[in-house]
This record gives sequence, C-alpha cells and structure tokens, in this order.
Amino acid sequence: MHDRESIVHMRAACELAAWVLQYAGTLVKPSVTTDEIDRAVHQMIIDNGAYPSPLGYGGFPKSVCTSVNECICHGIPDSRALRDGDIINIDVTVYLNGYHGDTSRTYFCGEVDEPTKQLVKVTEECMLRGISACKHGASFKTIGERISEHVDKYGYSVDPFVGHGVGTIFHSEPIIWHTYDYAPGFMVAGQTFTIEPTLSMGSTRCEV
Repeated sequence: MHDRESIVHMRAACELAAWVLQYAGTLVKPSVTTDEIDRAVHQMIIDNGAYPSPLGYGGFPKSVCTSVNECICHGIPDSRALRDGDIINIDVTVYLNGYHGDTSRTYFCGEVDEPTKQLVKVTEECMLRGISACKHGASFKTIGERISEHVDKYGYSVDPFVGHGVGTIFHSEPIIWHTYDYAPGFMVAGQTFTIEPTLSMGSTRCEV
C-alpha cells in the first residue's frame, strides 16, 4: 500500500522504466545482439541514478530480460544476433530511490509475418482489458476473466505466468492471474501491481 508521497516515488520509477524501455525498443533491428541491448539499458539506468533490478536478482546475470520468439519471459541476453522476422519482448525494471518500476513490451524485428503480428496485437489488447478492470473494490479475478474472454475468441493459450505486486519490493503480493481463477481478494486504492499476460499459439507447456 502506498501513501501520497510513496506514489510520487513509484511514479518516478515507472516513468524512468518506460523511458528506458522506449529507448531499448529503438535498438531492435537485424544483426543487433541482445547483449548489446543489455549493455545500453544498463548504462542508461545507471546514468539516471538508478539500479537495474534484475541484475543479481535470484542469480540473474544481466540488467534486462530479452525474450526472443518462443521464449515466453525472463530471457537472458546473449550473443545471438536478432534476425529479420523475430519478435522480442524487452522487460525493464529499475530501482530508483527505493522503488521498483517494472514494464515490458514486445517489438518486431524487421518484417514479421501476419499471424505473429496478430498474436502480439491480441496480447496487448489482453493487457489493456486487464488494466480496464482495475478500480478500488474490484475483484482480482475480474482481470483474468476479461483476458480469458478475449483470448478465447482467437483460440490462443494463456501461459502459466502471473503478474505481481511491485513497489519497494520487486515481486510481492498480490498475485495476478491472467486466466479464470477463483482466488478471493479485492483491489484497494494505493496498491501497485503488474498485469503481464503472455499468449501462445499452441501449447502452454514450457521448459525453465
């Protein structure tokens, strides 16, 4: 829960994360490696007086998550060069003045085929539908209901990963399900949490 002062700090962290993410997206093009994106993100965060939250978190070795194609989330930057037709999710979290700001977006690298474009479009629509469910007193399960209703129209699958509380702690309660769920709980003004559905064209089976 945040008071008025902490919301100001939270907003600043989120605005920095969004700014860094926007810059990272401009780097997405064929022949660029995810390591190069990581180095650029790291430097920009440090230059703005913040710390890259993923670096060292649970042993994570890099400053940003870069998930290419079939990698669902939390991909580790490496020396693989992006290729024409790839999609890449860039997940930026910054720690600024005691608060974590967390955001991500999926970008197209060069010319991407239409089925993949639609998958990305529908996923973004699902996120926006989840956000639209948020208000004081609303049930958390409404988020998953709105997302699932939209996914069902297209025959996609919702991957088994969740959103989470974020603030002075990187990952905390509440847990945000992106599918139908029956867990109790209601939103309260002053909470901050992520809504980050990931969809697949096929099975939701995954390897960690």
